[in-house]
Amino acid sequence: MTKTLDHIDPALLASRADAIADAARELAAFGWTPATSSNFSMRLDHDLAAITISGRDKGKLGRDDIMVVDMDGKAVGSDARPSAETGLHTQIYKRYPDANVVLHTHSRTQSVASRLFASEGRVHLEGWELQKAISGYTTHESVLDIPVFPNTQHMPELEAQVDAWIDSGKPLYAYLINGHGIYTWGRDMAETRRHLEALEFLLGCELDLRRLSP
Repeated sequence: MTKTLDHIDPALLASRADAIADAARELAAFGWTPATSSNFSMRLDHDLAAITISGRDKGKLGRDDIMVVDMDGKAVGSDARPSAETGLHTQIYKRYPDANVVLHTHSRTQSVASRLFASEGRVHLEGWELQKAISGYTTHESVLDIPVFPNTQHMPELEAQVDAWIDSGKPLYAYLINGHGIYTWGRDMAETRRHLEALEFLLGCELDLRRLSP
């Protein structure tokens, strides 16, 4: 049976909302959430997650800008509208039980990289020391592929692309959507922020290499 907000500890929901709002304000200050874009969420329990309400300025979020959804992406205890991309968040929670935070941003670097590498279907990262910032990677000699999925406004298509990558057995720590932005996740906010900041740096390095290589 789907839970209601009555089943959620108000203090837990408030702390998750504060953590999302704090992260969103910081990332907005970096210029990674232009024009109300991007969305952020944190798992509340097995069945529910807190997520940003659609269309809100990510630099000015407070507790009232965060709502609760179930793992089907449906609003719980609210008439507010979650992001159209909510299903991409709940998909990660369903596929990765250890994931407790999902961050999606639209930085200029992420958006340009998604267009540049779309034809290759992935960004191939190898030899960068900062790959070690991604959990599970312990050496720069590793290979980290970030898939670039074609964009669509039909979320089930995007979800199917992500499912196909995971079902193929290939590691997945983040993905880009062509002309759109990046999704990444982690066990907590600190780990997810580290992943996001490392990937932003690594994508910028790859763009510089393409720009500077003869």
